[in-house]
Amino acid sequence: MLIKRPSDIKPSEITDESVYWKRRDFIGTTAGAALAAALPLVHGFVREEQDEKLTPLDAVTSYNNFYEFGTGKGDPARNAHTLRVRPWTVAVDGEVHKPKVFGIEDVLKSFPAEERVYRMRCVEAWSMVIPWMGFPLASLLEAVQPTARAKFVQFETLHDPEQMPGQRRNVLPWPYLEGLRLDEAMHPLTLLATGLYGEMLPNQNGAPIRLVVPWKYGFKSIKSIVRIRLVPEQPPTTWNVVLPREYGFYANVNPEVDHPRWSQKKERRIGKILKQNTLAFNGYAAEVADLYAGMDLRRFF
Repeated sequence: MLIKRPSDIKPSEITDESVYWKRRDFIGTTAGAALAAALPLVHGFVREEQDEKLTPLDAVTSYNNFYEFGTGKGDPARNAHTLRVRPWTVAVDGEVHKPKVFGIEDVLKSFPAEERVYRMRCVEAWSMVIPWMGFPLASLLEAVQPTARAKFVQFETLHDPEQMPGQRRNVLPWPYLEGLRLDEAMHPLTLLATGLYGEMLPNQNGAPIRLVVPWKYGFKSIKSIVRIRLVPEQPPTTWNVVLPREYGFYANVNPEVDHPRWSQKKERRIGKILKQNTLAFNGYAAEVADLYAGMDLRRFF
């Protein structure tokens, strides 16, 4: 596989929207019906950002952060073939009335996928526009019936150094952990993704199931999930534990809060040469800003 850096990707390589939608005609009827339901979101996105283009598939699958397979952006694409995504289970427990262990095939059958085109912003000031296939996390959480004590949701990635060679090094405490407030987790934009570009999710992108929270920096969107636990208190999350000054629990995209080592005011969309202004909440302020009403977003970054 050819590994490209952002500077190597030409604007001409961006998939044309009309070509992409023609390709989607080949997706099955279940996905097609779900896609029709999702069209207002996709069309609204296009209306707001007329110059937005989907990031090409080869860039989405070859330029990744996934430390379980190495710290370089090209390492996941080179090394993630060792991950075995079948069989796979996701345990959902903690403060729920009906804890359950879901097999991935049961998940795919029980929660039909829909199309979501989301902007994704990395804390290192680069970004992509990705057509995800997935379903709202809220659907899964409603199935296990959270108790009144459930206030937060913690997510856990697979820990298996045999399959994930990056875990043989102590670059992070393993397994990788992330978390959301329950209301963030239940928001309709919060997705459990099982595919992208109409295909099953590639290993390097977090197969077979990952979180996608488009108004937050990418490290919040934990990959290769094996456990989801509802808890009464704010849970520890990997980057917030390791470098709390640099990575807050909330990780909402906020151009007014700089990373200690670089500015967050500008971002460079992969496939473009010039940088553009970073949008508050990654452009999803109208949908999610009310979740943080009255909060000091400089303190709770």
